[in-house]
Amino acid sequence: MRPASETELSEIVRAASGPLRIRGGGTRSLGAPSVGTVLETGGLAGISLYEPGALTLVAASGTPLAEVKAALAAENQRLPFEPMDMRALLGTEGEPTIGGMVAANASGPRRVIVGACRDSLIGVRFVDGQGRVVKNGGRVMKNVTGYDLVKLMAGSWGTLGVLSECSFKLLPVPETHATLVSDVMTPEAAVRVMSAALGTPYEVNAAARDISGRVCLRIEGFAEQITYRKTALAEALGGDWEVLDGAKSTAFWRDIRDVTAFAGQSGDVWRVSVKPSDAPALVAKISAPVQMDWGGGLIWALVPEGTDLRAQLGPIAGHATRVRGGGADIPVFQPEPAPIAALAQGLRTKFDPRGMLNPGLMG
Repeated sequence: MRPASETELSEIVRAASGPLRIRGGGTRSLGAPSVGTVLETGGLAGISLYEPGALTLVAASGTPLAEVKAALAAENQRLPFEPMDMRALLGTEGEPTIGGMVAANASGPRRVIVGACRDSLIGVRFVDGQGRVVKNGGRVMKNVTGYDLVKLMAGSWGTLGVLSECSFKLLPVPETHATLVSDVMTPEAAVRVMSAALGTPYEVNAAARDISGRVCLRIEGFAEQITYRKTALAEALGGDWEVLDGAKSTAFWRDIRDVTAFAGQSGDVWRVSVKPSDAPALVAKISAPVQMDWGGGLIWALVPEGTDLRAQLGPIAGHATRVRGGGADIPVFQPEPAPIAALAQGLRTKFDPRGMLNPGLMG
């Protein structure tokens, strides 16, 4: 089923007699496909509002992300959170959509400074599990009372409602950027250096350790500023730093963002979110290639097929997600403590009392 309007989407959901499997571009498939009739959002497409002067954009959920990026690039603007493209890592095809990006809360290396997708999302329209059209937020950032559905829908993976429209705040594209790359460092040393770099006044907006062990730091801004800041940052941190400019810097962070080092490699891929200070001890328990992003707060690991990384790591103050591979006996998402699980189930019951939308995907 492929509705061409929000009204048609509402009618389809209301009339459905069995589970629905929500599909955007089909590029972010985690775990085993949920059961049910496929409901595609690709027919809900198009940018309905773009005000460059107000740094605001509204687009239908099925709009290809590439179309939005092209429109923003023409005005020298961008989505602040640098959304990850999972096609290479997961071996999927198709085109990422705005709705799929929001449903997955897809974010990249710049998240350490500007926040995730949900932090740039200022409004949503969606159809809940009973076929009701729900709207929350608007075209400007503001506090809300009751459910903050804008934040709630980001990262809900289509289990609370089917997105029909999303509104975003935007940022201008900086004049230039540069990346400082170190020699190989241990995880402990890397976290110390990344934390120090993010704490300097030189406005580092991405800090990662690649699978070879090199620390990578990105700065963006006006050309004159970058000339000074990259030199000052290297001096403040000490050691030897290679500098990547222009296209080389762009390509480097695209690979970090999309974890292309693990693309096409055999094995399962896990994503672990923790405090940066906890990362070195966790990495020591993973005898496999790892990539660290967000100053160490995000660990990507390529482990042998069938590995239950949660069991290997033990209890952690964070969460581990099985992004690729594994069996049905290993949950995709981190099992929640009982109070949080009860709250999550209560929300699903509120918005999807019939259990129609992507049942079983998030527990």
